[in-house]
Amino acid sequence: MTATSFTESVVEEAALAWLESVGWAVVHGPNIAPDTPGAERGDYGQVVLAQRLRDALARLNPALPAAALEDAFRKLMRAEGAEMVARNRAAHRLLVDGVAVEYRAAEGDIRGAQVRVIDFDEPANNDWLAVNQVTVIENKHNRRPDVVLFVNGLPLAILELKNAADEDATIWTAFQQIQTYKAEIPSLFTTNELLVVSDGVNARVGTLTAGREWFKPWRTVSGQQLADPHIPELQVVLEGLLDKQRFLDLVRDFTVFEDEGGGRLAKKMAGYHQFHAVQAAVDETLRAAELRQGLRLVTEEPGRYEAGTKPGGEPGDRRIGVVWHTQGSGKSLTMAFYAGRIIREPAMENPTLVVLTDRNDLDDQLFGTFSRCADLLRQPPVQAESRAHLRELLRVAAGGVVFTTIHKFFPETQGDRHPVLSERRNVVVIADEAHRSQYDFVDGFASHMRDALRMPPSSASQARPSSWPTRTRARSSATTSASTTSSAPCRTPPQCRSTTRAAWQRWASTRPSARRSTPSSKKSPKAKRSSARRSSSRSGLSSRRSSAPRSGFSCSRRASSTISRRGSRRWTARA
Repeated sequence: MTATSFTESVVEEAALAWLESVGWAVVHGPNIAPDTPGAERGDYGQVVLAQRLRDALARLNPALPAAALEDAFRKLMRAEGAEMVARNRAAHRLLVDGVAVEYRAAEGDIRGAQVRVIDFDEPANNDWLAVNQVTVIENKHNRRPDVVLFVNGLPLAILELKNAADEDATIWTAFQQIQTYKAEIPSLFTTNELLVVSDGVNARVGTLTAGREWFKPWRTVSGQQLADPHIPELQVVLEGLLDKQRFLDLVRDFTVFEDEGGGRLAKKMAGYHQFHAVQAAVDETLRAAELRQGLRLVTEEPGRYEAGTKPGGEPGDRRIGVVWHTQGSGKSLTMAFYAGRIIREPAMENPTLVVLTDRNDLDDQLFGTFSRCADLLRQPPVQAESRAHLRELLRVAAGGVVFTTIHKFFPETQGDRHPVLSERRNVVVIADEAHRSQYDFVDGFASHMRDALRMPPSSASQARPSSWPTRTRARSSATTSASTTSSAPCRTPPQCRSTTRAAWQRWASTRPSARRSTPSSKKSPKAKRSSARRSSSRSGLSSRRSSAPRSGFSCSRRASSTISRRGSRRWTARA
């Protein structure tokens, strides 16, 4: 095909074909426009396919009377809020939580109910429609987005496409076009959950409030591996993110609104690395808590971006795994997404989450992030103010998101064992910067925490601290750094991170493979770079670091990868 024959319509047709391949029905916009035989819109200002929405409400709520469904329809059509972002937030809550209505029962009493708008668990129960060239007229502005995606008649996603062969038309031209739509036809964005811009080759995804710098690529289809670089990025987005179940998961569990101060709301969505790491972590949580059997866990095989590991541990071992991030890749939000997802999991039976840090400033930082994500958590988090307050918070029968520093688990009298605070199996501990606090299993903070929560004891033969890398052959060049629990025996390490330098040196002298990674090692910058190159070569890592994903989830009981990179951030979870 020549450059002159490659037009925007070719990109549009390819996008519709990819959408059709993942189960979306495709309709040409003019065929359902007002004043046509197949009209599904009353006028060009109407952006909701009303009959499809009414049909979906009736199909998903068969026990409710018509009056209740009509009340829900009216509330969906008139989301509350003075500004577009506020209305979008209100509409998002209606989509996720359902629409609260009251109706008079046959017996004459007034009853309340939540009207389901979308079936998030069974995608086939929803109506999926991709429409190209949708003309919208609002306030005398006539605009025509390239592709609008409707779920149950509601416009949830917009694709703006440009021609890659045109030097003046890029993905950022498409981004600017989206900004024009937001200013001139804002009604189209009331229920919007995803924006996609592409020139047919490159593609970026973002949210309603995302600036140019926050429109990011989606680099994987299934989460098993990074997509082949020869596949167009638009195809990866449409087949990977707009797969029916993954799109519904994104809407329900991976979208948050944060108050940035001054009344400004920011809508944020998970990146591909956060999305698949959380899905894998949820699967491993159910395994670790022996809640996995007979359940539908995540909707696909969990994504793994690390090298040299084998999936899962023993059922019921209460060890979930380690998530690794680079700086600036959204570790705090990943933790919030995981918390919201595991709280919603029915098998966890309203769990209690303990978010553990080792510094007050980190505790305050994470608490602030979680507080801004209270809608996702379905409850406000609580920060423990003292040891007594922590014990009070953990003696609840169910529920709660508790923030604490690990020091609050220290017993009242030195040398005593910490009293048991909970014997429930649905208490999940999320430890931030775990490599600094999860060492001393004999008489340190980690040991006291395990006593308090009835967590299994750890020893050198059962667990390898997350900052001691083990060296194994990498499976692929796209890897991340994460070491996890291991059943391989090793010599007993120093008891905690606060051990003296002399103790580290004595221990390292008996274990040459660990000598290079201990804090006592003193090397010049040149020697460190040479050592890193040799380690990278031995582990089979590619020198093309730009292709590596920005996070990974590891959950192996066998020896795992790899070489720790400078500036890494880890958090670990235990059930």
